[in-house]
Amino acid sequence: MANILGNLNRALMVGGILLLIVALAFHAPDIASDPANWANWFLRFAHVLCGILWIGLLYYFNFVQIPTMPKVPAELKPAVSKYIAPEALFWFRWSALATMVLGLAIAGSPPQLYLVEALTFQAPYRLIGVGMWLGIIMAANVWMFIWPNQKIALGIVEGTPEAKAEAAKKAMLFSRTNFVLSFPMLYCMVTTYGLAR
Repeated sequence: MANILGNLNRALMVGGILLLIVALAFHAPDIASDPANWANWFLRFAHVLCGILWIGLLYYFNFVQIPTMPKVPAELKPAVSKYIAPEALFWFRWSALATMVLGLAIAGSPPQLYLVEALTFQAPYRLIGVGMWLGIIMAANVWMFIWPNQKIALGIVEGTPEAKAEAAKKAMLFSRTNFVLSFPMLYCMVTTYGLAR
């Protein structure tokens, strides 16, 4: 068991196989009779999975890494900045992009087709539209502000000590902005189908 679960790629493969077994066991007739509808549900699953990774890492940065780094002894900080943070930021930025793209694909594909209506806040899609715009802003923050500044702060891109400190501050502020926006964004996403839209 440790041989399988001790390796991330093997654990992912086992999870994928279990997902396939469950999908076929419970939805084989749906897949066969209405593949477009099932594909839309699968897009939703992928959107939520990527969103969990993205927002989970956002919360890791804001609840764990940012508050803990000042307490880490100077000789141990390179372990975080050279190994942990770059890897976490890799998954953070790509899961942000995947979450946004999958969400837009869901809204723009049959049977939904509410992308334009949601993005322009037309009834009954105003609530999901707010959530979509918050998600788009958050994903843009990741790629346009957090990641470029983190590259400088972590030394991936050359910078003076002053430039690194300034970039770390900017990255933290945009990360905190996303942290704050995540609450109304998640509310809009989760309650869209249970409340009046």
